[in-house]
Amino acid sequence: MGFALQVYHAACNGALYSRPFIESFEETPMLVAVLTYMGYGILTIFGYLRDFMREWKIEKCHIAREREEQKDFVPLYQDFENFYTRNLYMRIRDSWNRPICSAPGATFDLVERSSNDYNWTFEYTGRVVKDVINLGSYNYLGFAENTGACATAAGEVTVKFGVGMASTRQEMGNLDRHEELEKLVASFLGVESAMAFGMGFATNSMNIPALAGKGCLILSDELNHASLVLGARLSTSTIRVFKHNNMQSLEKLLRDAIVHGQPRTHQPWKKILILVEGIYSMEGSIIRLPEVIALKKKYKAYLYLDEAHSIGALGPYGRGVVDYFGLDSKDVDVMMGTFTKSFCAAGGYIAGRKDLIDYLRTHSHSAIYATSMSLPVVEQIITSMKCIMGKDGTTIGRSRIQRLAENTVYFRRRLREMGFIIYGNNDSPVVPMMLYMPAKIGAFGREMLKRNIGVVVVGFPATPIIESRARFCISAAHTKEMLDRVTTRFLATASTSNLQNHCPSIF
Repeated sequence: MGFALQVYHAACNGALYSRPFIESFEETPMLVAVLTYMGYGILTIFGYLRDFMREWKIEKCHIAREREEQKDFVPLYQDFENFYTRNLYMRIRDSWNRPICSAPGATFDLVERSSNDYNWTFEYTGRVVKDVINLGSYNYLGFAENTGACATAAGEVTVKFGVGMASTRQEMGNLDRHEELEKLVASFLGVESAMAFGMGFATNSMNIPALAGKGCLILSDELNHASLVLGARLSTSTIRVFKHNNMQSLEKLLRDAIVHGQPRTHQPWKKILILVEGIYSMEGSIIRLPEVIALKKKYKAYLYLDEAHSIGALGPYGRGVVDYFGLDSKDVDVMMGTFTKSFCAAGGYIAGRKDLIDYLRTHSHSAIYATSMSLPVVEQIITSMKCIMGKDGTTIGRSRIQRLAENTVYFRRRLREMGFIIYGNNDSPVVPMMLYMPAKIGAFGREMLKRNIGVVVVGFPATPIIESRARFCISAAHTKEMLDRVTTRFLATASTSNLQNHCPSIF
């Protein structure tokens, strides 16, 4: 079959870049887009039919309806708003929330479950699926272990200090280990000061309102994470969105903001804050940081960089996207990251100038009201970060960073050679592979699990309606043999679930 496919390669090798920067995204083929819309249309028609059958009690499964004894109450579930959840999501719900019963390393053990009511409820079969290859966890550097230095250190701290702090940092929950962690983070990033928080999502959503408010302008990438979006909305600032990783779109918004000022009054904005991520977790793309910094300096704006997925996973020393491009960390006003991915712990951090961190200690809701980070979690972060920095006296951290980079390039190359459509940057360990059609979301996840491979499948509304995908996260813990086994089984899965419809350019 012949299809006119357009492939967009973004390559920038100008003065701002010290290395080639190549990303590729393929436009959805017209036939695939039409078939995908038709698939959603058919699912919608059958959804309305099932709702009609439920109304007349013909449908056997009544869990989707309000209980009879609640009929006189205000509906707990809005009927139309939950149409998608009832009739589309529930049909493939078995592809998510699968319970595991081991450490989420390169492989894990999965608790098998089954459903007799169209995935509304599940029952455990009592069987455990052993040694499933893990392509879904954010275990970039392989620190999700139950043995080794990190596990030992966390265990010793648990015995000595216990698990919970039962207080905030400003009251009785500030320990020397918390302060050591923050000094270590600042040293690792090459900035003056840093501050740790117990939850990664709240690091964004609770700190952005402390940095911007009424009379401020936030310029946000259209694919920013929900935590950044929520933080921007809670700040009450004016929000304007620029096209993903598009510097022309960003510069136009900056120029208009400087020229026109605030609406109605045309007063200058109190401050302009640019929100971007290091690696975008659904696209596998890397922010064009050198260009963003150049624009930020040109228009006197501030830059907030979320390195949730890039810290530890990019750069020769694992210091994130700033390290990857060889830039100065002082050019980023607010450096944010999480400890939940590369460090396999919990929480997040804000780093930058000392006056910025001192301000947040007294103005951030997450700092004032949240309970202190659990010490076993703190110890996991300290131990893994010292390993990455080489402060443990070994080269284990450096070798893991190098192995992750090698695995990423190898896996992406193998998928391209096999003809699959993948998105993102060549060096991004987040690898989205396009599935497109809604029926293939569940089919691909189930077929891969049959072959002992655990994957994450994603569809609307997390992605555009015609861009459903499988998202793979590569780890330093993966061996070349594992990745070869995965790609070999991809072809078998593609044949079984008829993925040829998704990749007409090669099948």
